[in-house]
Amino acid sequence: MDDLTREVETACAVARRAGETALRYFGRGVEVESKPDLSPVTAADRECERLIAASLSEMFPDDGMLGEEGAEKPAARGRRWIIDPIDGTREFVRGNPAWAVFVALEAAGEVLAGVMHFPALRDTFFAWRGGGAYLDGKRIHVSAVEDAGQAVVCVNSFNSVGRYPFAPRLLEWLAPFWAVRSMGGCLDAAMVARGQADLWLETSGKPWDFAPLQVIAEEAGARFFDFTGRRTIYGGNCIICTPGLEEAARRLLGMR
Repeated sequence: MDDLTREVETACAVARRAGETALRYFGRGVEVESKPDLSPVTAADRECERLIAASLSEMFPDDGMLGEEGAEKPAARGRRWIIDPIDGTREFVRGNPAWAVFVALEAAGEVLAGVMHFPALRDTFFAWRGGGAYLDGKRIHVSAVEDAGQAVVCVNSFNSVGRYPFAPRLLEWLAPFWAVRSMGGCLDAAMVARGQADLWLETSGKPWDFAPLQVIAEEAGARFFDFTGRRTIYGGNCIICTPGLEEAARRLLGMR
């Protein structure tokens, strides 16, 4: 695992510990609050983020921190951990298993490693730059699908599509695809990385929503870019797709 062995192994272990904590809430139900942006948050989100942040700070005291629920720490070495303690809180509070614990390591604007752990599904995805992407220790790859007629497309946050210029032509663009699904953001992205789907379109997200997905998807052979075509987790949206569907995705966005 090159020189990121300790980081990846720690991130996996911490994500699994946080997942065990979240499952205790998941099994009995939890009260939901709304943040200023109207996104939901629960005591489980906050407790899991505290656990993750404390563990990473203990293991890597010079690293910075950025967490969805407020964990923040400047980086002494130019590296920082990006945390989403429960990606898919809406699924979590409704008893849907399509939620995950996200932990990623960033340096100089590049995501070096990432973990996506699905506690209720008992699946752990991880990847590091140049080392490949894995599901429970087994190497994963995107599909070889190039033809829309054989492709599965996943679209998340349909309710915010309308703010984009491509909205009027989205349904026409989707029509040729073999299937269109919306299983849940992190689960859809995981399906593309492991070859079960071929394109994921996410209209709304923050860096903590995208950080581990970027490195996992790219190490699995996928393309990752925002709606302006930039390879960034800071664009507020993104597409993950097989190389064979990149042209179709960029055509939707008006790039070709």
